[in-house]
Parts: sequence; structure tokens; C-alpha cells
Amino acid sequence: MKAEDAKKIISKAIDREVEAYAFYKSVTDKVEDKALKSMFAELAGEEKKHREFLQSFLTRDPKTMKFDAKADYKVVDDKKTPKLTTDLKPLDGLVIAIKKELEAMQMYTQLANASKDTETQFLFSQLANMEKTHKARLEDIYTNMAFVEVW
Repeated sequence: MKAEDAKKIISKAIDREVEAYAFYKSVTDKVEDKALKSMFAELAGEEKKHREFLQSFLTRDPKTMKFDAKADYKVVDDKKTPKLTTDLKPLDGLVIAIKKELEAMQMYTQLANASKDTETQFLFSQLANMEKTHKARLEDIYTNMAFVEVW
């Protein structure tokens, strides 16, 4: 893969992280529940870190980009996405966040599958793995909140 192509791919990934940050920040600004506000502020902070992380790759060789794939439990994949409102319940907010990470993971997976060279496939696969890791983390939080009786 040419360095210029890798930079374009990473730049698009950065745009997605900026979009996710803006989404989580807007939820933080709209909700009144303190716990929910704190959780979405943390998620916004994570997306900011993801953007900074990806920006560090703009000057590196794409071959150095490796992520472990986490299990995808598909906890809320079939749930309907709730509307974003000011009185959003914490679990509904997590469903929205998980769906956003799922969309990003699916986009990168489709791009990997459509890629014709192995280096581009690898790069998109690694980006998909990163989003899958974000999704798994959110699913852990969701499961702990939704099924408190397990504790």
C-alpha cells in the first residue's frame, strides 16, 4: 500500500472518531442525569483519545498497526436504536453508543472485504478490530447495568 493511500484511510478513520466525539459530547450536553452525563463525557474523552491515536499513525508505516480482535457478543445488535432525547435513560444511551461502534466496525469490515491488496485489507481489518474493541467495552458496561441481578 502506498503511504498516501494509508494516510487517506487513516484520515477517514479520524473523521469518524471526530463524528463519534461530537455525538457523545452532544449527548453529554443534553442529558440531565448526572450518571449518564458522566458516562457520555467519558465516552467523548475515549473518542478523542482514539482520534489522537490514529493521528499518530499518519507518520508511521501502516504495517505497524496491529490490534487484538475482541469477542463480539452482539448484545444489542438486534435492539431498536432509541431516539436521542434529553431524558435518555442510561441503557438507551449505551444502545446508541454500541450501535455507533457497530456501524463503524461494519464499515471498516466492508472496506477490508472490498480491498484488492493485502496491505489495505489488513489496515481496514485492524481498524474494524479497534471498533470491535470499543463495542465490546460498551457491551460490558451495558451488561453490567442491564443485568444487575447477576451480581
